[in-house]
Amino acid sequence: MPVKMRLARHGRKRYAYYHIVVADSRAPRDGRYIERIGTYNPNSNPATIDLDFDKAYDWLVKGAQPTDTVKAILSYKGVLYKKHLMGGVKKGAFDEAEAEKRLDKWMAEKDAKIQAKVDRLQGEVDSAFKKQMEAEIKIKEERAAAIAAKNAELAAEAQAAAAEAEAEEAPETEAPEASAEEQGAES
Repeated sequence: MPVKMRLARHGRKRYAYYHIVVADSRAPRDGRYIERIGTYNPNSNPATIDLDFDKAYDWLVKGAQPTDTVKAILSYKGVLYKKHLMGGVKKGAFDEAEAEKRLDKWMAEKDAKIQAKVDRLQGEVDSAFKKQMEAEIKIKEERAAAIAAKNAELAAEAQAAAAEAEAEEAPETEAPEASAEEQGAES
């Protein structure tokens, strides 16, 4: 039976995620499979890959043929590198302890690269948020200054109108007083 390691599609339209499965190559894409060895979600950034490393390695050693996408995933997670190192152990180029040491070093470097990308993306999101907040604060301050200027202008107009009203009322009230004084002076 020809065995393939491939992706089985799940999820809704235009938002797919995949199960990484080991299946008979004659079975339908989303149909019967032998074993599910992981998941792959390309919708997140970076893509989320959850893979059972040991099961994937065992199936690879048994002769299961990965599709192109699954081969890229296995390479990304280090399964193909482990198979390569174990080939070197089998040939006698180095011992198994050295192979494990090399694999651990490679995995640490890979994890550091992934973490650096996650940190960079988070930093970009944070800086964009900070920039947006600064722009909003600037707009808010401009609006507050415009409102304060308008209020000051309205207050000045109100004071001018009140002063004008007082000026009009003052001669009227002063005129009768003056006339009373004039009346007292005349008598």
